[in-house]
Amino acid sequence: MSESIKDKTVKGVKWSFIDGLANIGITFLVGLILARLLSPKEFGIIGMITIFIAISNSIIDSGFSNALIRKIDTKSIDYNTVFYFNLVIGIIFYLILYLSSPAISSFFKEPILIPITRVLGIVLVLNSLSIIQRTLFIKKVDFKTQTKISLFSSILSGIIGIEMAFENYGVWSLVGQQVSRQFFNMLFLWAYSSWRPAWEFSKDSFIEMFGFGSKLLLSGLIDTVYKNICYLVVGRFYTAVQLGQYTQAEQFNTIFSSNLTTVVQRVSYPVLSSIQKEPERLKSAYRKIVKTTMLISFTCMFGLVAIARPLLLILIGEKWLPAVSYLQIICFSGMLYPLHALNLNILQVKGRSDLFLKLEIIKKIIGIIPVGLGIFLGIKIMLWGSVFVSIFAYYLNSYYSAFLINYSIKDQLKDIFPVFCISFIVAICMWSISLINISNYIILSLQCIFGFFLAIFIYEKTKLSEYIEAKQIVFSTIKQIRINGK
Repeated sequence: MSESIKDKTVKGVKWSFIDGLANIGITFLVGLILARLLSPKEFGIIGMITIFIAISNSIIDSGFSNALIRKIDTKSIDYNTVFYFNLVIGIIFYLILYLSSPAISSFFKEPILIPITRVLGIVLVLNSLSIIQRTLFIKKVDFKTQTKISLFSSILSGIIGIEMAFENYGVWSLVGQQVSRQFFNMLFLWAYSSWRPAWEFSKDSFIEMFGFGSKLLLSGLIDTVYKNICYLVVGRFYTAVQLGQYTQAEQFNTIFSSNLTTVVQRVSYPVLSSIQKEPERLKSAYRKIVKTTMLISFTCMFGLVAIARPLLLILIGEKWLPAVSYLQIICFSGMLYPLHALNLNILQVKGRSDLFLKLEIIKKIIGIIPVGLGIFLGIKIMLWGSVFVSIFAYYLNSYYSAFLINYSIKDQLKDIFPVFCISFIVAICMWSISLINISNYIILSLQCIFGFFLAIFIYEKTKLSEYIEAKQIVFSTIKQIRINGK
C-alpha cells in the first residue's frame, strides 16, 4: 500500500473510529439511563416499527450515494439530480407510513403505534435532506467533520431523551431522542457543508446513477428487510416485553459489530474505489484492511460474549437478564459483519452491482429458514439459525473476491485464522472467571483486566503483522493528540 493511500486510510479510519467511539460512548450512556428509567415493553414498542423506518430509509438512499462516491468525474448536476430525487422519495414514503400507521398498529395490536409511527416517520424526510452533504464528506474521506456533527447530534438528542424520560413521557422519550438526533444531524451537515442545491435535474444523470444504484437499492432493501425481520417476527408472535429484551441485546451488539462495520464500509469503499484500476495495490490494501479489521472484530465480539452477564446486570439491572443469552448468540453472527461488508465492497468497487444483488437474493432466501423456525420454536432457535446463515453468507460474499482481485477464500481464512484463535482462547479464559461466586463488579473488573493483558501478551509474542500495524496506528494517534495538546 503506497504512503498516500495508507495515510488516507489511516486518517479515515482514525476519525471514523473516533466518530464511532464517541457516538458509542454517548449513545451507550444515554441508552443505559433510558433502560433504567423505562421498561422493556417501551423499548419493544419502538422495536415494532424499526423495520418500517429502516426499509423506507433504504429506499430513500436508493444506492445513489454509493454511485456518487464511486463515480470519479462527478458533476454538480449529478448531486442536484440525486438530491431532488431523494427528497421526493422521502416525502412520498413519509406519507405512505403516515397513512399506513393504523394498519401497523392493528398488526401488532398496539394502539399507541399510530401516533408514534406518524411522528417517528419524520426522520425519513430529515434523512433525505442531508444525504448529499454526507456523501460529499465520505467521498473526500473527511470523517473529522462527520465526527463533530454526529457528536453534537448525539449529545443534544441524548439530553432531550433523558429529560423527557425524567418527565415521565415513557415511550415518547425514545421517539424524541431519535427524531431530534436526525434533526440535529441534518442541521449540522448543512451548516458544515458548503454545498447547496441548485434548480437543475438531468434525466441522463439519473439514468446513469440508477443503472448502478438500482441494483444496490434492491440489495440494500433485501438486506434491510432481513436484518430487521426479527423485530417483526418477535413483535408479532411474542410480546412487547420479549421484543424489548431482544432490542436491548441488539443495541449492545451494535456497540461493536455494527459500528465497526459502518466504519469499515465508509472508509474502505472510497479509498479502494480510488485505486480500482491498480490490481496489485487494490489487493494489498484490501488484504491489510481485512486482517486489521478482523483483529478488532474478533477481539471485541468474543470479549463481549465472555462479559455479557455481569455487564448487563451491572449496567441495566436484573429486569434485562433475558437479554444476556440473546446478546451472546447475536455476537457469534455479528463478529462476521465487518468481513461481509469488506467483501461486498469489492463487488461495488469493481462495478459488479449485479453480483451484489444476486448474492443478496440467494442469502436472504436461505435466511428465511431460521426466521420461520423462530415463529414455531422460539427466539433462541431463530438467533442460532442466523449464526449459521452468517457463516454461509461469508462463503458466498468472499467467493467472488477470489477472481475479482485474486484473493481466495482460502487465503482470507488463512489471514484471519490466527486472530480468531487468539481471541477465542482469551474469551474462554475471561468467561471462566464468571464461574467464581463473587460480586458482578469484581468479576467484570477481573475479566476486563485479565483479558486485556493476556491478549497483549500473546500478540507481543506472536508479532502478527496486523497487531503491529494496529499498534502503530494507536501510538501515532496518541502522539499526535499529545502534540496538538501542547
